[in-house]
Amino acid sequence: MNRRAWSLFLLVAVLWGIPYFLIKIAIDDLSPVFVVAGRAFIAALVLLPVAAARGTLAAVRARLGVVTMIAAVHIIGPFLLITYGEVHITSSLTGLLIAFEPVVIALLMSRAEPLTPIRVAGLALGFAGVAVLVGLDLSGDRLGLVGAGMVLLAAIGYAVATMLVQRRAADLAPEALAGGTTAITAVVLAPFAILTWPTPSAVHASAWTALAILGVFCTAVALLAFYRLIALAGSTKAGLVTYLNPVVAVLLGVLLLNEPLRWATVAGFVLVAAGCWLSTRPPAPAPVPELADALTRPSAAG
Repeated sequence: MNRRAWSLFLLVAVLWGIPYFLIKIAIDDLSPVFVVAGRAFIAALVLLPVAAARGTLAAVRARLGVVTMIAAVHIIGPFLLITYGEVHITSSLTGLLIAFEPVVIALLMSRAEPLTPIRVAGLALGFAGVAVLVGLDLSGDRLGLVGAGMVLLAAIGYAVATMLVQRRAADLAPEALAGGTTAITAVVLAPFAILTWPTPSAVHASAWTALAILGVFCTAVALLAFYRLIALAGSTKAGLVTYLNPVVAVLLGVLLLNEPLRWATVAGFVLVAAGCWLSTRPPAPAPVPELADALTRPSAAG
């Protein structure tokens, strides 16, 4: 990746490590569906004027079907699953489980990129890491297991969406794609958000602040950077932002929310990270025919 891609990579890694902490604060006073609809609405308010000013909205109207599909698998589904999942599990564990995304991408890309023994070992380690996180961190906690299952489904959605963006929408301007997906999300979820509209006096300022940051930075800015990163580096490398997300999520959860840091959490993350690294390694390049012939051809001296 070039310098610009690395800058986008680090920006997205940080911005997508923060939401789990902010979601935990927001759902203390706001319903999960209101949080998702609210952050999408705020993001759309930021992104659509930018897309309109740059004249890129017309492309979204022409590709409305694809944009709607991306909205469903990248925002509506995963955002709801993560936010409802955090009702039952910690923000730290949520961030760690989302780190499973690159393993899912590697599995989905197995036709285009053959599964070498190293990549298979990586997939096995990734699944083992999830088993440690879920089996030991949530042993005997049925609601916790439900929450973890929701987050893992969200990770699958993110993986599918990342590949979908690369294959079907990489040519769309990031502000138009992000604006279109967040606007569709806001419209779809608006009726449900209205049904759970909170009493203003019952909502603390911290919840509104968390929602505003989620909308502006962790959704609008992060999606802009992520869609651009996919265009520059491809879905596999873009998906690797989840290497760093959990570090941010765990630090915020432990330091600011007093969430426990268990040995199973650390062990599970190490296994998932190792699995992601191995499963996304590119296959070894095939030897150049001329060089191979030269190496195997008997020498004149022989």
